[in-house]
Amino acid sequence: MSTPFPFTAVVGQDDLRLALLLNAVSPAVGGVLVRGEKGTAKSTAVRALSALLPQVDVVVGCRFSCDPAAPDPACPDGPHEPGPGARRPSRMVELPVGASEDRLVGALDIERALAEGVKSFEPGLLAQAHRGILYVDEVNLLHDHLVDLLLDAAAMGASYVEREGVSVRHAARFLLVGTMNPEEGELRPQLLDRFGLTVEVSASREPDQRVEVVRRRLAYDDDPQGFAARWAEEEAAVRARIVAARELLPSVRLGDGALRQIAATCAAFEVDGMRADIVMARTATALAAWAGRTDVLAEDVRQAALLALPHRRRRNPFDAPGLDEDRLDETLEQFGGGDEDDDPGPDGPGGGGGQPAPDDGPQSGGDTAARPEAGESGQPQSSGAGEQQAVRASEPFRTKVLTVPGLGDGAAGRRSRARTERGRTTGARRPQGALTKLHLAATVRAAAPHQRARGRSGPGLVVRRDDLRQATREGREGNLVLFVVDASGSMAARQRMGAVKGAVLSLLLDAYQRRDKVGLVTFRGTAAEVALPPTSSVDAAAARLESLPTGGRTPLAAGLLKAHDVLRVERLRDPARRALVVVVTDGRATGGAEPVALAGRAASLLAAGGVASVVVDCESGPVRLGLAGRLAEELGGTAVTLDELRADSIAGLVRNVQGTQGTARRAA
Repeated sequence: MSTPFPFTAVVGQDDLRLALLLNAVSPAVGGVLVRGEKGTAKSTAVRALSALLPQVDVVVGCRFSCDPAAPDPACPDGPHEPGPGARRPSRMVELPVGASEDRLVGALDIERALAEGVKSFEPGLLAQAHRGILYVDEVNLLHDHLVDLLLDAAAMGASYVEREGVSVRHAARFLLVGTMNPEEGELRPQLLDRFGLTVEVSASREPDQRVEVVRRRLAYDDDPQGFAARWAEEEAAVRARIVAARELLPSVRLGDGALRQIAATCAAFEVDGMRADIVMARTATALAAWAGRTDVLAEDVRQAALLALPHRRRRNPFDAPGLDEDRLDETLEQFGGGDEDDDPGPDGPGGGGGQPAPDDGPQSGGDTAARPEAGESGQPQSSGAGEQQAVRASEPFRTKVLTVPGLGDGAAGRRSRARTERGRTTGARRPQGALTKLHLAATVRAAAPHQRARGRSGPGLVVRRDDLRQATREGREGNLVLFVVDASGSMAARQRMGAVKGAVLSLLLDAYQRRDKVGLVTFRGTAAEVALPPTSSVDAAAARLESLPTGGRTPLAAGLLKAHDVLRVERLRDPARRALVVVVTDGRATGGAEPVALAGRAASLLAAGGVASVVVDCESGPVRLGLAGRLAEELGGTAVTLDELRADSIAGLVRNVQGTQGTARRAA
């Protein structure tokens, strides 16, 4: 087993280390979500935490880590007789983003259950993580069906496996820690709320601190064991402090004054539900215990708010997490007083973040402050001829559902029909590899004709492996929604661009909710550009859209050809994910020789590739040329106006995007 990087050797990242240590003191806090750019020691710090956790007592031979002092009466390996157990280190179990459902919750041997009546269960990662840490790197990329299972286990403290009448339940209480890069997409709100604390991390801009990071990393890579040995004393000190804080935790008093401050803070920042109040109370109590105090102070409440509230204030995926600290201080001052002690404890407010080594250099600090989104400010605008300043988007609205026709095999999502592991059963087939979803009726039908030849004499059914049938299911997949936005001068006429941006923003919000990837191509002047390559981050797309200027001619053909190039590259990267091209334009084509004919040929090229498309017709005014509708026909898709795009319009609620099959029918 490789030697982990020492926790106390991590440079800076005070809030990250403090949040992890508070969960080590009080697992009831509810875990940590670490958000930040790549290369900021997120995974390093999380993996290093497991070495600091106290050892746990377990029942000897129990695969589910039952506590010998209070064994689970429903443990599949039980019942357990009272007696001494064995002590082992706390586990940190990593959940890969691409893990299967069986790998997470465990697997039943269906063949033995049917043929022999034996309940044979192989525990999964949830069982291994019981009474330890479950770590999910890139948690925002986790498939929906795994997120659902995590939510159930986190809510109930147990995992349930149900397969064709065979049921297994076991305890699954774990510290959930996730890391993510917001540029790659956001978390589902339900899972986001399950994390007790959140921390924003970024690389230090201090040269001395960056030098120290490189120095320590190189020293660790050269001699991991020797490097860990040099930090053994600091590691032991923090480990002992965690044990002492755990012992002190039951004695910490959370007075009425602190409770009023917690309730007032959650109300002032309009967080949903009551989970935030409970998490803040537990976090403030853990902060006091970590500082060696038995009373919760206002400083503890303030630090608890900075860690527990930012991710609970988001109303839509385009909101940046964070708190207004001036407003927080005003609220705490208004509802302060009562039963606080003026003594800040041995380590000052917040317990000092748990840094035993004083030589970390200048601390980065400010990890919980909201970082400005890309493109919100400070980006220089280009100054081409005829260019107009970027306009703000109008308010987003709920859009119709745009789907790709046919049946896909892409990543799980919520947009288009697809063959998936979860969903309604549509048929049966022979299993390819391990059997995961048994089709019972098809299995019985396959086994029934062979009962006499197999010598069946009793009431039971003689089942062989060749009889087993896998259920085929139909659900929904996520698509690549590629926006091709006309930013020419004609779109700016009559101040249409605000409405256009509002429509695209609405479609981006819909793509976020349906777990799609998104990309953005814009065209104006003399060329087209990829404003945002395909990504899971709708935040980045919204920021690029907001700063998009307009002006110049309309090189429609260049925009369609650029979209074709983007899709060609993306097919190589992710061939199973189907694309939906959304062209936002009034249909005009100007600039160069024969711009209309060039646009038609470019549209035919996309249609020939079987790309599903929809044209959002932005033409307005009393005289309508119908150019967008003609473009939709050449693309083999369909056209909708801005008004028809709204879900509450008089048109149908769902509009299926027609592919090249529609073009073939019209040609016939």
